[in-house]
Amino acid sequence: MSEAAVQIKNHGWRVTFAGTGINLALGILYTWSVFKAALQNPEGWNWTTDMAGLPYAICVLVFAFATIPGGRMQDKFGPRLTATIGGILVGIGMLVCAFAGNSHAVISIGFGLIVGTGIGFAYASATPPAIKWFPARKIGLIAGLVVSGFGLASLYIAPLATWSLGFDGMLANNISSTFLYFGIAFFVVVTLLAQLLKPPPAGYTPVDNDPGINNSKKSVVHGEEVNWKQMLAKPQFYMLWVMYFCGAGVGLMVIGQAKTILKTTSTEMNVLWLGTVCLMLLAVGNGAGRIIAGVMSDKFGRTITMFTVFLIQALMMSLMILLDGNSKAVYFISANLFIFLGFNYGACLSVFPAATKDFFGLKNFGLNYGIVFTSWGVGGFVLTRVAGLIKDKTGTYIGAFWVAIGVLIIAMILTFVTKPPHHKNATAVESK
Repeated sequence: MSEAAVQIKNHGWRVTFAGTGINLALGILYTWSVFKAALQNPEGWNWTTDMAGLPYAICVLVFAFATIPGGRMQDKFGPRLTATIGGILVGIGMLVCAFAGNSHAVISIGFGLIVGTGIGFAYASATPPAIKWFPARKIGLIAGLVVSGFGLASLYIAPLATWSLGFDGMLANNISSTFLYFGIAFFVVVTLLAQLLKPPPAGYTPVDNDPGINNSKKSVVHGEEVNWKQMLAKPQFYMLWVMYFCGAGVGLMVIGQAKTILKTTSTEMNVLWLGTVCLMLLAVGNGAGRIIAGVMSDKFGRTITMFTVFLIQALMMSLMILLDGNSKAVYFISANLFIFLGFNYGACLSVFPAATKDFFGLKNFGLNYGIVFTSWGVGGFVLTRVAGLIKDKTGTYIGAFWVAIGVLIIAMILTFVTKPPHHKNATAVESK
């Protein structure tokens, strides 16, 4: 291997790990349930479940739609500038929350609108430059590695937030200071790592060290490049959109309500710290799911991986129903349960970008995936709001769990009819 080739290979991995690091900061989103528990605490700001969940729901929705202009900007002006703008917005949004006092409207704007926009811009810039450095058969792996940072973020942010909030979330003043500390830290991290994001030069073709590998089962499609208008004309886009809505929406519902879900199923002591531990375990599953499912989808196909993920997630939601009201069972099973819930949710975040690349090409991947990714935000917004409203009205999450099972069944059915578009001159199609 020539020295130039070594340098290119090393640069590809540098971009990959820079993107992973950026996502490790952006994953503050997945730790919202820690703030939510403090905001609902009578000794804190005593918000209702629906009030405390609204900034998170808005952030999820805005984040998803911000990836559209973020992806377009990434395609046109490059990932470095786009991610830098994202880091600045995340910092500003957290500072707005820090100085908002207990204003529900201002925190909803700061975290929901400004932080959500910043996350969308930075997230849209992390994966595209990384996958362009590697051969097609590694797309799932690289995408999984980059987005694993987002999933693993709760592993360190959840305990830090719990500690900063005053262990039991009862120190109201600590809510504002925690927003402040995280805002400063993530502004620095994202803007610095953004400077390492660089796509390969025009005309670059990644070297495949194993070109003779059997691709008969791989979901690799080499066909025409599709722009966003052409993508919207294809039924496969809408099938992917609905499946992503279902799978990611259920995962976001659980992540956003994790601590309050545990509070309704256990009256024993240390529930807040149990929730923090479960968030950390969920983060492990979330990060692992993005990597493992990415590799699985490279080897066995995207849709068969999706079906497996949806099926296991539905089984996990069924267990949540069976565990309701059984505090001892929650303590005994919660670890494995939350790892699997995280794994299946995280799997969606690597399989769907890879499927978007397979179905609609790489040239316009940033914008195309940004449009597909709106399903993630709409799903998270709708199902999180549904869960909060059901909890406030009935006092339990059982109804929300049944809704989750229903949408996952819809997603499973769609995997049987979703196949890659028949592009002209396509050299490979997915084998289910």
